[in-house]
Amino acid sequence: RYTRPLLATSTDGVGTKVAIAQAMDVHDTIGRDLVGMVVDDLVVCGAEPLFMTDYIATGRVVPERIAAIVKGIAEACVEAGCALVGGETAEHPGLLAPDEYDVAGATTGVVEADDLLGPARVRPDDVVLAMASSGLHSNGYSLVRHVLLNTAQWELDRHVDELGGPLGETLLTPTRIYAKACLDLAARTGVHAMSHVTGGGLAANLERGMPVELAATIDRATWTPQPVFDLVRRVGSVSQPDLEATLNCGVGMVALLPADDVDTAVSVLAGHGVRAWVAGEVRASADRGGRVDLVGQHPGW
Repeated sequence: RYTRPLLATSTDGVGTKVAIAQAMDVHDTIGRDLVGMVVDDLVVCGAEPLFMTDYIATGRVVPERIAAIVKGIAEACVEAGCALVGGETAEHPGLLAPDEYDVAGATTGVVEADDLLGPARVRPDDVVLAMASSGLHSNGYSLVRHVLLNTAQWELDRHVDELGGPLGETLLTPTRIYAKACLDLAARTGVHAMSHVTGGGLAANLERGMPVELAATIDRATWTPQPVFDLVRRVGSVSQPDLEATLNCGVGMVALLPADDVDTAVSVLAGHGVRAWVAGEVRASADRGGRVDLVGQHPGW
């Protein structure tokens, strides 16, 4: 199948989102977050994820809790198209409280050398295609917890009208897994590069996928972030630059591709349940190479 295979690997965790899961005693979604973080970091180069391993550290092993975490990881691996081949569960009494835990994982994949995606393929006039996030995903929870739980002192079971339900339910919404959708996109269009929007926000993550001689402009007016992002902004009086440097603000993945492929790309992604739209464009820029500028304003903000 592969004539010049390249191996790719990714390692990550889910950060302080685990504190929400522990406080709510809901543990079957955090594994989906873990898989989304590591597999979607991997797929941006065009690599197909092959297998994953996980690591769970806890103050006290509670079999039912560990089983719920691993169940989420296993189900998400099926969705991502990779195998969960093993892992490690470590008990650390004295270092972690009995009900505390943290999770991490690593995945390995393969891509044909000629199909490797990245900055070298990006061209002027490429379109920035944004893919909707499912919500906060797994970044920025230190800010979210500080604003909503510590400063505003909201309880996780508080009904929030803007969210249409309890606060905790929204905060535990699992990370969207884009792997199969993005691999299908790469197979059926001339996509040049992709970027997983995680820590650092949309601009910083896209900048890493840009060649130094090009820049990109993204128009905020092309989408409305989910209500939770505006909630954090308003309740915490968080400036837009700080918000955008911490949270994904409604965009979980972006692809850079020729304008002629946009209609096909949107259709391919829709077939996987991923809403996508043109959010900006790539341009030549001798003086600001590699930069990403966000312009305009989100509707209603």
